[in-house]
Amino acid sequence: MGLDDKIDNKADDVAGKLKEHAGKATGDEKLENEGKADQIKSDVKQAGEKVKDAFKH
Repeated sequence: MGLDDKIDNKADDVAGKLKEHAGKATGDEKLENEGKADQIKSDVKQAGEKVKDAFKH
């Protein structure tokens, strides 16, 4: 996994957590769900990168 990919995935994860917490704090279920979805996308991308790394070695 390249450093740029790691940074992008972490940024997506953090942004998702912020959205989720903001949604909880304001009672905005849509924003909370968007945050959860962003975190899931980040996890999926990270898993894909790990698979690519495994095949490189």
